[in-house]
Amino acid sequence: MKKKTKSRKESFMSGVMTLMISQIIVKIFGLVYKIYLTNRPGFGDTGNAIYNSGYQIYALLLLLSSIGIPNAISKLVSERTSLGDYKGAHKIFKVAFMLLTVIGTIGSLILFFGADFISNTILQIPEAKLTLMCISPSIVLVAMSSVIRGYFNARSNMKATGDSQALEQILKTVFTVLAVEVVAHLTSNNVTLMAAGANLATTISVIGSFIYIYKFYKVRKKGIHEEIQTTKPEFKDENTKSIISSIFKISIPISLTSIVSSVNKNIDSITVVRGLKKITTEAVAKEQYGILAGKVDTLVALPLSFTVAFATALVPGLSSAKAKNDDAAIEKRVKLSLLITILIGLPCAFGLCVFAKEILQLVFPNAAAGANILQSISFLVVFATLAQTINGALQGLGDFKTPVIALILGVIVKTILNIVIIPIQGIGILGATISSQICQFIAFFIGFIKLKKMTKIKFDFNKFAIKPVLASAIMSAISYGIYYLLDFVIPHKIAIMVGLLSAIIAYVVAVLALKIFSEEEIKDLPKGDKIHKALVKLKVYKEA
Repeated sequence: MKKKTKSRKESFMSGVMTLMISQIIVKIFGLVYKIYLTNRPGFGDTGNAIYNSGYQIYALLLLLSSIGIPNAISKLVSERTSLGDYKGAHKIFKVAFMLLTVIGTIGSLILFFGADFISNTILQIPEAKLTLMCISPSIVLVAMSSVIRGYFNARSNMKATGDSQALEQILKTVFTVLAVEVVAHLTSNNVTLMAAGANLATTISVIGSFIYIYKFYKVRKKGIHEEIQTTKPEFKDENTKSIISSIFKISIPISLTSIVSSVNKNIDSITVVRGLKKITTEAVAKEQYGILAGKVDTLVALPLSFTVAFATALVPGLSSAKAKNDDAAIEKRVKLSLLITILIGLPCAFGLCVFAKEILQLVFPNAAAGANILQSISFLVVFATLAQTINGALQGLGDFKTPVIALILGVIVKTILNIVIIPIQGIGILGATISSQICQFIAFFIGFIKLKKMTKIKFDFNKFAIKPVLASAIMSAISYGIYYLLDFVIPHKIAIMVGLLSAIIAYVVAVLALKIFSEEEIKDLPKGDKIHKALVKLKVYKEA
């Protein structure tokens, strides 16, 4: 029994690590092409405004097309396979694949033929029309890919999701650079066509990712069919109509949170330029929005790549524990996931705030404006990462309503604040950063209260708040001090990089010195036993 418990622990944390590594790759390469686009002469903040406004509409339609079906597949398939009904599990996969192909095709057609109306009427950025048309085929391809990812996630194989997502981002980075350079050369830096080329690169990368994940399935198809033959005869063949009904019953509540989250991002694309045009010129308004969407949002989103793995893994992990009434496993997984989320989110927020100017100079040397915007939004990272993990925990425990209700309330408040305070002289673009942080705080706070009520888990305030804040403050003081002193004697960019590297080292030392992790929590990490032994040798922990 002890061996099985350890195996489940390793399975949960291994899945988290697989997804975390893939998301880090996705974000790093995503940052690379964002840096390229922002610093590329002729593209810059104006090009980012055109590119991102079109991309956010695509993201929303993609969510509407998939309507949470991949997560529903993961849940339904895992339930069937755990009972030994492999035939029924595979039929759910086939029905879902056909369903998503039809829905995704409709989404692609809406985006392609509605591009003119969306760009001119909704976005009020006419230049975005071509970007929408170029990216429209991606919707059906991503929808089909997501079904295969959901199927393998249910079978505890996170490799399909992790590898295909990483491949897609790598291809996107390469083809974005190639497409933009070719278009720039042929059109003498026409920013509208360059932005369209960047979104065409997205479609090409999605095609490559789909080919990979479909082959991933085909290679394993023989083994899957052999497994299907072992299905016990007592399992009845469920009809297609019943399967579709089951999928929608689960997928619609799950998808609402993602849809509202996408709407949340589109609020800025719709309201920021409109609001800023009341106090400044249209050119400046687009440039300010480009800074927010192209640079600031990209940097702020990076920490989310580290924690999204917990939200993904907690859904099946907690569902399984709840089905077995294993309250101890629920408490352990929730506490460890939230603790690591805090220990990732807080130092990132401190770092973005303290080093805002320096990070922009390092990452976007040809377009480093926006330090005040980055500083003012930096602590959104804390609330957004926590809300993300909490939502995964709630969904894993069967509560699909609270995450969406909490986010809807946050989005309503954000929309009102954007409309009211962005047009105020002296606030302007900072109004969008203020409203975004309030939105994420509302989502986090409501979700946290509900999670505590459902699980009855008690959180040590000193462990989960005081010590992480203290470690982050120590990190910031040491690293900025080192950077400040070195800036007088070595090249500026090298001083920044040394300062940021010293921040990582100082933070790890501070976390260990404050003993934020218990010995049991250390052992629960991947390779935890080896890590614990090393820390015992270093006399951080006493030998048992």
